[in-house]
Amino acid sequence: MSETQTFAELNVPAPLVRALAADGKTEAFAIQQQTLTDTLSGRDVLGRGKTGSGKTLAFSIPMVARLGEKDAAKRRRPGRPLGLVLAPTRELATQINAVLEPLAASYNLKTTTIFGGVAASRQINALKSGVDIVVACPGRLEDLLNQRALSLESVEITVLDEADHMADLGFLPVVTRLLEKTDAKGQRLFFSATLDNGVDKLVKRFLNNQVMHSVDEATSHVSAMTHHVFEVHNDDKRDLVKQLASGTGRRILFTRTKHQAKKLAKQLTEQGTPAVDLHGNLSQSQRDRNLAAFGEGDIKVLVATDVAARGVHVDSVELVVHVDPPAEHKAYLHRSGRTARAGSAGDVVTVMLPEQRRDTQALLRKAAIAVHPIRVNSESEAVSELVGATAEFVKPAPRAPVQQQQPRRRSGSSPRGGGPSRGGRGGSGGSGGQSRGAGSARGGRPSGRSGASAAGRSSRPAR
Repeated sequence: MSETQTFAELNVPAPLVRALAADGKTEAFAIQQQTLTDTLSGRDVLGRGKTGSGKTLAFSIPMVARLGEKDAAKRRRPGRPLGLVLAPTRELATQINAVLEPLAASYNLKTTTIFGGVAASRQINALKSGVDIVVACPGRLEDLLNQRALSLESVEITVLDEADHMADLGFLPVVTRLLEKTDAKGQRLFFSATLDNGVDKLVKRFLNNQVMHSVDEATSHVSAMTHHVFEVHNDDKRDLVKQLASGTGRRILFTRTKHQAKKLAKQLTEQGTPAVDLHGNLSQSQRDRNLAAFGEGDIKVLVATDVAARGVHVDSVELVVHVDPPAEHKAYLHRSGRTARAGSAGDVVTVMLPEQRRDTQALLRKAAIAVHPIRVNSESEAVSELVGATAEFVKPAPRAPVQQQQPRRRSGSSPRGGGPSRGGRGGSGGSGGQSRGAGSARGGRPSGRSGASAAGRSSRPAR
C-alpha cells in the first residue's frame, strides 16, 4: 500500500479520530492501514510485523470501536470484562494500556492492567468495581481466574500481542487455557513477528476464517537504523562502553545478565554519567521509578537486560548498545528496535571481542544485517563521530554512611556479646532478590521478566 491513508479515510469512528488527532495522530501506519478494514468489520485477523510497526493502535482502535458501540447498560459488570489483551511482559502491558486509555475514554470505557510483581488486591478491587477492557500477563490473570476474581465468559474481543515472544517464554499452555475460557464466537486478533514455536497451532485452533496481513518479514529492520560492530580488546572494552554512554541523547545499553546491568549502571553513575538499570531483580516500584526517570529525561542512560527488549517505548532513543552480543538473532532485532521508532533515525552498536567474531557474524547473518566490523578503542574516530557531543560530567551524590544499629540493653543486664540486634542486620532488604510474583507463574512469566513500566505515562506511546 503506497499512499498513506488517514484514520478518517479508513472509517475509524469519529470519536476515535478526534482522540487520535488530539494526540497528533492522523495518518495510519502500514499495519494499521492493512488491518483496520477487516478488524473494524469484526473479522479475525492475524497481523505480522516487527516491533515498533504500530501494532498496538492496530488492535486498540477496533477493540474500543466495537465495545464503545454497545449499550451502556451492558458494560462494566463486576468481574466480567468485555475486552481482553494478553501481553508477555509487564512493560508491554503498561504500554498497551497507555495507548488504550485515551481511546477508551472517548466512549467512557474503563481499562485496567493485571500482572505479577505487585499486590493482587488492587487488581481484584478494580475488577470488582467493573472494567470493560483488561490488559494482562497470562500468569497473574490465570491466578485471578482460579481465585474467581473474574470470568472471561463475556469477552467479545480478544487480542494476543507478541505471540512469538509468548512462545519463547513458555506461555503457550497458559495462553491456550485462557483462550479456551473466552467465547468461541468472539472476535480474535493475533499479532506476532513470526509463526514459529507453536504460534501456528494457536492460529489454527482459535482463529476462524482469519485474514492475514504481513507488513514485513520478521528479520527486517528499519531503514533509518544504522548498524555498527565495534571490535575491541577486552582491556579496552570498559572505556569504550563508557564513551558510548557519554552522549547527550537517550541511549539503552543491553547486557546479558541482571548482575551486569546493575553493576554497569552503578559504574557509569560513579564515573559521572548518571544511569539507571532495568532487570528482573528489581521490584515493581523500582522499575517504575527508573523507567520514569529515563522516560522523562532526568536520566539519559538505561542499562537493561532483555526485559526491556520489548514493550518499552521511549521517544528519541538515539543509540542502542549491545554491550555483549545477544544469544540469538531475534533478541538482537528486538533490542535494536528500541531506537529508530515512529520515523526517527537511530544507531545500533554491537561491542564484540575478537573471540566473539564468528558467533557475532553468524547472528547478524540470521538477522539479515550486513555490517563490517571495525577495530576500535574508546578514542577511535569512528566512536567519536557516533557519540558526538558528550554530556557534562555529573558529580555522583555522596553515599550516606551505613549506621549499625546497636543492640538494646535490657534493664539490669549486660550486652549479649556484641551481635547485631534483630532490626540491625545492616542489609538493604528486599530489593536484591526476585519477588515471588515476578519469579513464578504468578508474576506473569516463569523467569520474572514480565513487567510494566512508567515510561508509557511519561512519553508518547508508540503507534
